[in-house]
Amino acid sequence: MRAMVLGAPRQQLRAAELPDPAPGPSQVLIQIRACAVCRTDLHVVDGELPNPKLPLVPGHEIAGVVARNGPRAERFNVGARVGVPWLGWTCGQCPPCRSGRENLCTRARFTGYTLDGGYAEYTIADERFCFPLPDGFSDAEAAPLLCAGLIGYRSLVKTGAARKIGIYGFGAAAHIVTQVARFQAREIYAFTRPGDDAGQRFAKSLGAVWAGASDALPPE
Repeated sequence: MRAMVLGAPRQQLRAAELPDPAPGPSQVLIQIRACAVCRTDLHVVDGELPNPKLPLVPGHEIAGVVARNGPRAERFNVGARVGVPWLGWTCGQCPPCRSGRENLCTRARFTGYTLDGGYAEYTIADERFCFPLPDGFSDAEAAPLLCAGLIGYRSLVKTGAARKIGIYGFGAAAHIVTQVARFQAREIYAFTRPGDDAGQRFAKSLGAVWAGASDALPPE
């Protein structure tokens, strides 16, 4: 398969031909249709996250279809459309896992960081950490939801019933959160880097009632 590979931190990705991966127990082989770029991917490539798997295929906002099931993988049929997020595996045994907080697993593995990710034609993933994708989204539209959408929505839920919400930094997660919050009739106040006029205009175009610099005071 064709893939883009990181050989060492702070190096450019290189195009490579790699063997097609084979799914193991409870894993699925996924033919990738789209993989978005997350800021965390850049942190990995730039060497700002320690101890990545090397060589590494980055990318963790994956949309694709199941091409083959490994042994005991029964959650998805071949041909099912699935998404693969950042969290790629947990032990299921540690206290965080056993209390429903597997994102804090002490042995967790992460797609595109400690597991090969989506900048390739195929990848393998633990079926427990794949999501069925609805038909209403194209592959390109669905891919950013696998990280920016997930973390943004989680943050929005944690605001409870708040009607006025401030967002610091207006990137991928924020632009999705803003659209959901406006649908829920909430008010968004967006803070960007000083001088980021384009970011502030973008925030307002998505429904923010105010957008300004992070060193400025909002009207509310």
